[in-house]
Amino acid sequence: MLSKLRGLVKQHAYQIRLAKKRGFLLFASFSDAKNRAHAYHFFGTDFANAWQQVVRFYGQWVYTHGQTPEWIRIDWARRIEATKLDDFEKWLKGVKRNYMRWGLVLGKQCKYAFTEQELNANAMLYQGVKVAHAKINQGNFNRYGRKKYKGFNFNFEPNQPVYKVDTAGVFLSKSEGPYMLFRRGRNAGRRIVKYLDEEYVTHLITTASQFLISQVQPNGRFYYGWHPCFDREIRFYNTLRHASTTYSMVEAWEVTRCEQLKAAIDRALNYVINTYVKYRDKDGQKLAYLVEQDYKEIKLGANAVLILALAKYSEVFKVDKYLPLLESLALGIQSMQNPKTGKFVHVLNYPDFSVKEAFRVIYYDGEAAFGLMRLYGLTKDARWLAIVEKAFDYFIQAQHWKIHDHWLSYCVNELTLHEEKEKYYRFGIKNVAGHLDFVANRITTFPTLLELMMAAQRMVERLRQSEKHRHLLKNLDVNAFYHALERRARYLLNGYFAPEIAMYFANPQRILGSFFIRHHSFRVRIDDVEHYLSGYVAYLKYLKNK
Repeated sequence: MLSKLRGLVKQHAYQIRLAKKRGFLLFASFSDAKNRAHAYHFFGTDFANAWQQVVRFYGQWVYTHGQTPEWIRIDWARRIEATKLDDFEKWLKGVKRNYMRWGLVLGKQCKYAFTEQELNANAMLYQGVKVAHAKINQGNFNRYGRKKYKGFNFNFEPNQPVYKVDTAGVFLSKSEGPYMLFRRGRNAGRRIVKYLDEEYVTHLITTASQFLISQVQPNGRFYYGWHPCFDREIRFYNTLRHASTTYSMVEAWEVTRCEQLKAAIDRALNYVINTYVKYRDKDGQKLAYLVEQDYKEIKLGANAVLILALAKYSEVFKVDKYLPLLESLALGIQSMQNPKTGKFVHVLNYPDFSVKEAFRVIYYDGEAAFGLMRLYGLTKDARWLAIVEKAFDYFIQAQHWKIHDHWLSYCVNELTLHEEKEKYYRFGIKNVAGHLDFVANRITTFPTLLELMMAAQRMVERLRQSEKHRHLLKNLDVNAFYHALERRARYLLNGYFAPEIAMYFANPQRILGSFFIRHHSFRVRIDDVEHYLSGYVAYLKYLKNK
């Protein structure tokens, strides 16, 4: 495997100056795909010398592990910047946490080196969510340093020299590659994907849904999430996110038709219904609510996303067994709406159903309206459309489009399928028109932005075909809209745990093929994966219709 990479590395690597010496600085990472990989550095005055050191290390690795590596990654230094530790720490104040894009070489005679991926994957520059910028964590730095280097000793004296290293690289596995990797910048370290085509997007959907299958336990409860730097489980639960994640899994099943995915969906639905759905009789009607047991509360959005999951399941698998529950959940939402103003109450206490919070988060409004529209599309029961139209009168009055909520984008697209009223189209356009620069350029992956754009895209295309309402598109820069959509779809690849990224974390197999949130220390949570997944399912449909 290593010999396949020599030519590529030689072609792209070149001499740099490190501590007054000129030569080639190479980093070699080998992984069995089960344990955290270390990137060891080798410096040679010419390429042949540096590469020979890599070859010798490869032989040692194979002897020690009794097998050839599943994954190989070779990086090379492109640029070196010398500084002092105190100046480096000042420079870090301008770097968003977990967005460090340089490696480091330090210690006497440049004895120690850490690539950008190692620094981030071991939280070596992370001081928690209260510190927005990168900052040296001496505890994590020493912990990983001792794990990687025998006798690691770095005293963090402020005046000692350190070297920032800009790298590029190549990745190869036993089953795929080689792939060239992006150099320093927002895309750094991941494979270069020239075309985000149907095949690759299907691959993303498949691996992400396989990850979610692995997170559904035999009883139907999810493993809620992981902090992958140290393979720590997130000990928390949220029934709303349980339901919304299951909804995204049904969407993914339409793409993959995977039997294991269907089985996981069934387990997840049975668990949430049997454990958390509670009923109430009111005015001769049976109302249902999805309850958050830990907080003894009922969230408007929770009812909504369970409706989404069950309505989508009923549509895709052509069953009607959930229709009574769907009606009861919708009646639960109706009970939380002011019939005069259309405004929803967001949170009730359980079990007395008193108002806990009139407002909590804007997303609940869009979730409720979207859920009811999907139910209306399934049953054509006019009650649900009436609730949504009343709610939209309030949304328009309250100028909810200023929030640029993806759930409202979903909802207005669905609403205009059935009610082609100009006020709804105007709302949908305003919901995205002033947000395009943010969508195109936001540094975080922010996966709900792709969902926002994909839902709006379907409405925009209908407007382009509508003689009656086409004039409304003058309020939207359509070229900028599609530029932002495509750019966001590609940018989401920076949140994907491909093997060349996953290999540096504590348990690569746990997270492989999932999606993460970088600024939360690469957190992988079921709802994080859900939003990436739903966005790419919609993007795949868009590609197929282009």
